[in-house]
Amino acid sequence: MLLLAVDTATPAVTVALHDGVSVLAAESQVDARRHGELLLPAVDRVLAEASLALSAVTDLVVGVGPGPYTGLRVGLVTAAAFGSTLGVPVHGLCTLDGLAYAAGLDEPFVVATDARRKEVYWARYADSRTRLTEPAVDRPADIAAELAGLPVVGAGGVLYPDAFGDVRAPEHQSAAALASLAAERLAAGDGDGGGFLPALPLYLRRPDAQVPKNYKVVTPK
Repeated sequence: MLLLAVDTATPAVTVALHDGVSVLAAESQVDARRHGELLLPAVDRVLAEASLALSAVTDLVVGVGPGPYTGLRVGLVTAAAFGSTLGVPVHGLCTLDGLAYAAGLDEPFVVATDARRKEVYWARYADSRTRLTEPAVDRPADIAAELAGLPVVGAGGVLYPDAFGDVRAPEHQSAAALASLAAERLAAGDGDGGGFLPALPLYLRRPDAQVPKNYKVVTPK
């Protein structure tokens, strides 16, 4: 097994290689505006660090969000292209699940990431491997009372400390954690869909960009 994991659903452009036992190489860069520019060079560097070729990859793992429209699609399209070219499966995982796994907590907690518009994407967890709720998007103040007393993992807690008091690491997504979680699920026999999502974008609201309603006529009549 050789898993190549990528995630661009958050400001972290993150890539990792996992051989089913451990992470062989990983790289993350935090830049909310350069997902498309940074991802493929990061894949090249991770493969070079592990002294492996892309053709050796047996499975793709990709974070499906939730996340902002443009950044999220970069990782998904790249994973789909690699999967099609190599003829290997592409496994989707909720981005929040990767952060939860990296936190390594054995108590109830929340993962919250930046959704912009003064909102967060969030979900509740029983522990680092067990999500209790579907991902949602809300203003921190609107869910503060509901989540009071729970540790909060991710950038949402860092950005809104008044709403989320007990902020825990990590702040940013890690493809290494995503790959490790995927390797566990594949080893447990979840590769046929039980532990994975379709490799499609998980959008919780409409994109910021809108088609103009009234076009100005600029051609001669």
